Amino acid sequence: MPALLTICVAFTLGTVLQQYGIVITSVTNAGFLTAIYVVLTPILVTLFFKGRPHFLVWPASLFTLLGIYLLGGGLTALNAGDLLMLVCAVFWALQVIFVGRLASTSGRPITIAVIQFASIGVICVFLSLFFESYSLQSLQNAWFEIFFAGALSGGVAFTFQAFGQQWTTPSDAAIMLSSEALFAALAAAVILGERIAPIGMVGCALIFSGILLVEVGPHYIKSRRSVAQAE
Repeated sequence: MPALLTICVAFTLGTVLQQYGIVITSVTNAGFLTAIYVVLTPILVTLFFKGRPHFLVWPASLFTLLGIYLLGGGLTALNAGDLLMLVCAVFWALQVIFVGRLASTSGRPITIAVIQFASIGVICVFLSLFFESYSLQSLQNAWFEIFFAGALSGGVAFTFQAFGQQWTTPSDAAIMLSSEALFAALAAAVILGERIAPIGMVGCALIFSGILLVEVGPHYIKSRRSVAQAE
């Protein structure tokens, strides 16, 4: 129960702070600063949960963070929204950590996903009654965006996250989840006709390298040790 409560709180605060931060800061800053959870996740696992991430996680995290920085074109002028994004990154790191711990021990990823969705839905709808206003016309105008963000980008994606984290570590999961920046850039190129600058291509390569490093690297090292011992 404490782990599930932590997931719900971290998921809600991470999402809300991200939305407020995006309103104030630039999209580029928001993308990069949110992605700091890639590095924060193994740090928090090591400091507070007595975890021992594979040593390849550290260079892979730095590769990924640098790749996202280059892909986004660097930071622009910082403001209060950027502080919100940094705090939000802490909560995303906690969400990844506790989803991984609970999913691997309970074996109930759908239950975890449903409860975290229900909690953020109830809390945010309740608070919006006091801090925001609704109109039928605005909901009609944005129905597709609301559906896509809620059902697909939110519902499907975070449910897959809970499934996947049954079999991977939080640190590895954070690195793989950061590939959203890579897929976003590729989708923008294919669907919207946007072009990635050469430095952005270097960023894509670094993100992909970080993912390969945490997924292939440990198996390669293990196989080399096995060969060495056999000899």
